[in-house]
Amino acid sequence: MPDAFDLVVTGGRTFTPMGLIEADVGIRDGRIAAIGALATADAAERIDARGLTVLPGVIDTQVHFREPGAEHKEDLATGTAGAALGGVTAIFEMPNTKPLTLTGDDLDEKLRRAAGRAWVDHAFFMGGSAANADRLRALERLPGCCGVKVFMGSSTGDLLVEDDATLAEILRNGVRRMAVHAEDEARLKARRHLVDGGAPPARHPDWRDEQTALIATRRLLALARAARRKVHVLHITTAEEMAFLAGHKDLATVETTPQHLTLAAPECYERLGSYAQMNPPIRDARHREALWRAVADGIVDVIGSDHAPHTKAEKDRPYPESPSGMPGVQTLLPLLLDHMAQGRLTLPRLVDLTSAGPQRIYDIAGKGRIALGYDGDLTIVDLAARRRIENSWIASKSGWTPFDGMWVTGWPVATVIRGHVVMRDDALLGAPAGRPVRFADCLPG
Repeated sequence: MPDAFDLVVTGGRTFTPMGLIEADVGIRDGRIAAIGALATADAAERIDARGLTVLPGVIDTQVHFREPGAEHKEDLATGTAGAALGGVTAIFEMPNTKPLTLTGDDLDEKLRRAAGRAWVDHAFFMGGSAANADRLRALERLPGCCGVKVFMGSSTGDLLVEDDATLAEILRNGVRRMAVHAEDEARLKARRHLVDGGAPPARHPDWRDEQTALIATRRLLALARAARRKVHVLHITTAEEMAFLAGHKDLATVETTPQHLTLAAPECYERLGSYAQMNPPIRDARHREALWRAVADGIVDVIGSDHAPHTKAEKDRPYPESPSGMPGVQTLLPLLLDHMAQGRLTLPRLVDLTSAGPQRIYDIAGKGRIALGYDGDLTIVDLAARRRIENSWIASKSGWTPFDGMWVTGWPVATVIRGHVVMRDDALLGAPAGRPVRFADCLPG
């Protein structure tokens, strides 16, 4: 080898475009420079990965890190720390902050806040609204922007597009794939009486029922087809939506979450109360099994955490005053590894849902696979490790997880970002060095 490597990972089983092979990985100047037998190569740093599996860096394309405006429950430093501890190498953060992310200045402020504080690579969504619809074509291609996000139904924050006219205008003004929270606001308002005045948290999926989701998803696809705009439908929760979306894969990519694949009503509400409350809701086992069928059938393109933390004091408010959302970025990979151990996922499918899939959907430059010239992002896991998820492990300011006490098989043991080892054996290393994610349509030259 003509030059020493900055990092060599040796002895592991490595997931490459050729599948899982016995191969070492050498990283130089932030990028993968060699794949093969590198046990004797010169390197400034080495990781002995014997008995471990080396995966492409996990990318979580839906997180809410609450900064600016709600740093008492999360911020970019603590949120990205949780990501790194969970084996996640890059995140896409949502625009429903305070202020909302609606302008180039808003995006620049988030990038400024992340510089020197983010443990992982990052990009930010621009919120789509009536206020900026005519400027979105330019805004969505600013460096550090991963695209446009629209809320069709009210959730946390003030970003809401409930009418077809505004949604159609937003769809017409852009070319990137647009991410959408699809719940029908008119039906939410009409059914609010079911929980007004107080109700058990188990009524959450009754208020925000299957039709609330399906109506919005149907509306979205009709408008997207008319505008010839690709869309990414977030956190799908129902059997009916999956069946519908299977007929629109030319236009729509699909996300589901580990929470919806793992929890089920009514048990989760009986056990967790409002700590199981999120939008769209955790539904019954019929829907959960339909989500798994959609994963197996390839309808689901990506799994995102929808990390949306609130403090315990906020979640302890009586329902429905309790806010919707739960932490998830740190537990995304352990949960999926456990599902793999139980036979619900194969390793190639897990990699596709968490690295290659995000790269395809958002046209990320240089990430998503272990291949020459790609960023040196690695998630190193112990597939045999038996670990217990505990609140004390969670880095989020919220300090809790709905999976507290759950035993899982499979655990992230190291997180490598562009050749920097940022997590090893549950400990953060060095200083935060996350950078903005690059996109293929925004590269110089």
